[in-house]
Amino acid sequence: MEIVHVYTKLRSEFGRQCLFSDRPAELLVDLPPDPSLALQFITKTPRDQALQSCRDMSEHQVNTERFESESRGINHVEGGWPKDVNFHEMEQTIRFRKKVEKDESYINSILQLGSVMEHCIRQNNAVDIYQEYFEDEDEVEESQEPPSAKTINVFRDPNQVKRTVTCLSWHPDGGRKLAAAYSCLQFQKTSKDMSIDSYIWDIENPNRPEMSLRPPSPLVCLEYNPKDCHTLVGGSYNGQIAYWDTRRGSQPVEVSSVEQSHRDPVYKVIWLQSKTGTDAFSASTDGQVLWWDVRKLSEPTERLVLDLGREGNLDRALGAISLEFEATMPTKFMVGTEQGVVVSCNRKAKTPAEKIVCTYDGHHGPVYALQRNPFFPKNFLTVGDWTARIWSEDIKESSIMWTRYQMSYLTDACWSPVRPSVFFTVKMDGVLDVWDILFKQNDPTLSLKVCDEALYSLRVQDQGRLVACGSQQGAATLLEICSGLSSLQKNEKSLLAAMFERETKREKILEARQREIRLKERSRSEQSKEDDGGRDLDGEESPEQLIARAESDFYSVVETEQRRRRDKEDEGHQEKDVCEEKEVKEETETETSQ
Repeated sequence: MEIVHVYTKLRSEFGRQCLFSDRPAELLVDLPPDPSLALQFITKTPRDQALQSCRDMSEHQVNTERFESESRGINHVEGGWPKDVNFHEMEQTIRFRKKVEKDESYINSILQLGSVMEHCIRQNNAVDIYQEYFEDEDEVEESQEPPSAKTINVFRDPNQVKRTVTCLSWHPDGGRKLAAAYSCLQFQKTSKDMSIDSYIWDIENPNRPEMSLRPPSPLVCLEYNPKDCHTLVGGSYNGQIAYWDTRRGSQPVEVSSVEQSHRDPVYKVIWLQSKTGTDAFSASTDGQVLWWDVRKLSEPTERLVLDLGREGNLDRALGAISLEFEATMPTKFMVGTEQGVVVSCNRKAKTPAEKIVCTYDGHHGPVYALQRNPFFPKNFLTVGDWTARIWSEDIKESSIMWTRYQMSYLTDACWSPVRPSVFFTVKMDGVLDVWDILFKQNDPTLSLKVCDEALYSLRVQDQGRLVACGSQQGAATLLEICSGLSSLQKNEKSLLAAMFERETKREKILEARQREIRLKERSRSEQSKEDDGGRDLDGEESPEQLIARAESDFYSVVETEQRRRRDKEDEGHQEKDVCEEKEVKEETETETSQ
């Protein structure tokens, strides 16, 4: 059946019918202009106006409120017991368990659940759900990507008066937390309103620190215990050592006495490998290295004065500003000083004088960073003045590799824990440089402007993927490095070992050549002294003779230069005279020809 809709409308509602036809134009009205009305009009200045036929739009920006998250924990306690059973008493619980185990329904339920559980276990054993099938292909693709880094989070000092992030330390259990030490290192710039607290941050929550550490004085350095993730040790601005257990709150568990502590700020503290896991040692610009047992900080267990004269004189000691300890070399440690000298020491030496083994001199300023290569412990990295240098333990005179002098001062550096050829440096202009010495040696592989203020501290996570940089204004920036710079490359260890060996041999050859030249010069000078008869009992010239010889050399050089300039002027005059004679001769010849 077809359904039809019919709409009806009356003819009267249509309106009048339109009838069109062709006809010539006709004039209906003619209105002539009135001159009297024209006098009343005021002519306006012509004005151009641009119009658009589109709708006017406006743009606004809105920031949503910051979402603050808070971590909470729940402890599950034992429950589900009948009211008449006290689960704190062992006898009652054992009696109730025996009663339940004799029940037939309990046995039947266990048999049913056992078959289900057996099926699940067989499934898990049959298929490895975590197996990665394309590991090699992914590595090839990732190695071709250009070096890059991206900012993950920024942890800012929550106080109104900002302080410098002087030290950073990663949580040893997976790097989920970051401990930051805050203090003002500028002389007499500390104000009364400045906080002395340092903080532990959760890397997933930059809004609020997870925990505050309240030391007796602002912390300059702070380190997690690699054996116990709940304990930290810190060095204060007033020289004291403080020890924390995060399970006991923000206050330190132990603090060293002022009388037995350092006299200057503690710039570095390191945990030692020991059976108890409670031993550490610290270094300060007062020229001392002190060993501590954090369980009893009333006095240090051992003391070393960095006097290169090996007399233990504290007035002549070099101020320590960086430390290095390698667990594979438990008796050796190295100290970077304010004077640009790296001191190699042996803790188990018999006498205090023998503890200072040798020195490496290569920087024009304080050695702010000192670290051994985690894959090649004989080679270590130092940063001071405007350069970063790589040294070999066998070469004392010079480093085997170094960067070119940068435009800004270098403040910190560290090796990558996963790639032996990669190290990181930070500078006073807020730039993080990533160097891959197998790729190129003159310039960094990646330079990243982290912030506008100076960067002072740097620490890489144990997995090598995350890097934390601390700035002068109290901001700790967390960056993620690309996989090409954070995963071990093919044959990288062997190639770097060959490079270090080649550079070490080159420096040894140059050092031997330099020694030969010095011996020749010394023998030549001694021979000349014997001929002149002007040497003293020690075989050296007296200060007066050195000054007289320097003056004579200076005046002889000046006379030689003056003589050379006079000869040059005489040659110029002679050439001028010859030219004038030629001109006169040419003029006379032309006159005679005319």
